[in-house]
Amino acid sequence: MRDQLLLTTFLWLFCGAEIITLTGMFGEIRTPNFPDSYPSDTEVTWNISVPEGFRIRLYFIHFDLEPSYLCEYDYAKVETDDQVIATFCGKESTDTEQAPGQQVTESPGSFLSLTFRSDFSNEERFTGFDAHYSAVDVDECAEKSDEDLVCDHYCHNYIGGFYCSCRFGYLLHTDNRTCKVECSDNLFTQRSGIISSADFPNPYPKSSDCLYRIELEEGFVINLHFDDNFDIEDHPEVSCPYDYIKIKAGRREFGPLCGVKPPGRIETGSNSVHILFHSDNSGENSGWRLSYTVTGTECPDLQPPVNGKIEPVQSKYTFKDQVVISCNPGYNVLKDNMEMETFQIECRKDGTWSNKIPNCKIVDCKPPKELENGFVTFSTIQNLTTYQSTLQYSCREPYYTMVPNITSVYSCDASGVWINKEMGVKLPTCQPVCGKPTRPLPGIIKRIIGGRNAEPGYFPWQVLIVVEDMSRVPEDKWFGSGALLSDSWVLTAAHVLKSQRRDNTVIPVSKEHVTVYLGLHDVRNKTDAMNRTIDTIILHEEFDQKIYNHDIALVKLKEKVIMNQYVMPICLPQFEHELEGPEPNTLGLVAGWGISNPNITVDEVISSGMRTLSDVLQYVKLPVVLHAECKSSYESRSGNYSVTENMFCAGYYEGGKDTCLGDSGGAFIIQDADTKRWVAQGLVSWGGPEECGSKQVYGVYTKVSNYVDWVDDKLRT
Repeated sequence: MRDQLLLTTFLWLFCGAEIITLTGMFGEIRTPNFPDSYPSDTEVTWNISVPEGFRIRLYFIHFDLEPSYLCEYDYAKVETDDQVIATFCGKESTDTEQAPGQQVTESPGSFLSLTFRSDFSNEERFTGFDAHYSAVDVDECAEKSDEDLVCDHYCHNYIGGFYCSCRFGYLLHTDNRTCKVECSDNLFTQRSGIISSADFPNPYPKSSDCLYRIELEEGFVINLHFDDNFDIEDHPEVSCPYDYIKIKAGRREFGPLCGVKPPGRIETGSNSVHILFHSDNSGENSGWRLSYTVTGTECPDLQPPVNGKIEPVQSKYTFKDQVVISCNPGYNVLKDNMEMETFQIECRKDGTWSNKIPNCKIVDCKPPKELENGFVTFSTIQNLTTYQSTLQYSCREPYYTMVPNITSVYSCDASGVWINKEMGVKLPTCQPVCGKPTRPLPGIIKRIIGGRNAEPGYFPWQVLIVVEDMSRVPEDKWFGSGALLSDSWVLTAAHVLKSQRRDNTVIPVSKEHVTVYLGLHDVRNKTDAMNRTIDTIILHEEFDQKIYNHDIALVKLKEKVIMNQYVMPICLPQFEHELEGPEPNTLGLVAGWGISNPNITVDEVISSGMRTLSDVLQYVKLPVVLHAECKSSYESRSGNYSVTENMFCAGYYEGGKDTCLGDSGGAFIIQDADTKRWVAQGLVSWGGPEECGSKQVYGVYTKVSNYVDWVDDKLRT
């Protein structure tokens, strides 16, 4: 036998019968010798008792008794004090015998008896049974009938018992089962309401005294109206001796009221009414219900303002009625020179309104925000900014374009803001148009070395970069080119802006020593061009000054530039075919102010100190050279020359056309066949030791398509 809660076993022997008493909350019962064969001529009874409030659940997990007709040989019998619940035998149920199988037996009360009986012999070996029992809670609330009342209102079961509670407004009596009503302090302060006896229209509670008070501000008069369903216990001869209603209103009294005829409407003439309802200890009458309303001094009718409304709309307004004035969409209430969404007035005791009806003023969105490099066009000559007025933002064409490309019409919203159906309150931006000069480049283009002068506006992205350090002796001074990318950034070669320190450390020159000229055509007239000082210089982190690998840099201007026909940015590679880099034999353009005399070598320029600038911007058309051919041409020369995958070459085998000293950092541009945009595919980087434009010496350019992500990342910083 397993451990049990509170298990006590008693043993008696009466004529060979054994009686076992079990008082635990659960337990196991087995036939003698289980799982071996049980003995013959044996009788054992297990009497199971659990606490009140519990039942006993019994089930068998193994059952093997001798089968017999109506269980006349061996059996297991389950019974209570006065009732046999079941008798089991055999191994399975038949017409003449029954085995428990999965059946669970449950006692009606807290006592259950199980008796095992075997006769004088067994024809076979039978192992008996293994049974288990447990105490289960009794739900007293569910099992009590209406006649045997457990709780007056609510019954709550818990393990081993139950308790009662009452509906809202009732209290539990000391017997802990019945409920009484508590209704001596009911206060009503609203201007209308409904009052009824408890549980109406069900019978009202007995032995109760309920007081209902209606208290309103002076100036109101309370009126009562009883429902037709009126039923208060009455007497045929004596006026309301049992249950009744009494009403006190100021100095006036009404009642007592009882019976089945409702009193109808009662005009109390007071702003304070006390209603007392009394019931005795008998009766099953359904009670009563009344509604009350108030009347007061009337105020004049109201007319809503123009473009506005009043709520609520009523046929008449009386004391304490409140009205909210609001305006139609696009208008605001104007009161004392202040705009507001709503305004409230109240009918006063003397029959006047607390304030005048205000006016409705149309919403004004005020002048819109300015769009940098753009302008605003109003839909009306008067440039109205009031509700439902519209305006359109535009960019300064052809130098700027709208981003995103939307219908840039904004309307004055009812909330007082300018709104676009796509952008909301956010404004688009005017971004510079790239790669589309207002003056188209000519179709026949010669060269810089042996080339021709550019016309003003041909290369509006071309910038001249001048580096001057006057504090050094001898003074440092050099120049290069660059390409404008936006209103703040210039793209150039890293070697143009690398410091000329003797230790060859790769650091940028001091930004204070750099000036950038934009819109420049003739270097003799710098005053006609824009000039900008520098905010930031960014050299590529992996720039190798020995072989010029990663020869790319960015310059941020301290002050933005305004685009015009002479100052516009170049495009970076954007589309898939552009990001693959320039194809061999593709023609591109390069511009610069470098050496234009093909008979002067670089070494001669450096040694003689001759002026290295062309006065007027030069340009040339050059074909892209097959990468293998370019590498081969430099590998055949002595010196540390390396054409990497970050470079490409352009020029002619026979020479005569090339970029040169002073052109460094300028953009090698190719026109996209579809969009007609000019795209920067290269930056002038380096060339051989021979004079510029020599035979079988190609110019080497930084391959910009390899650095688009790098540029984008730096521009976002």
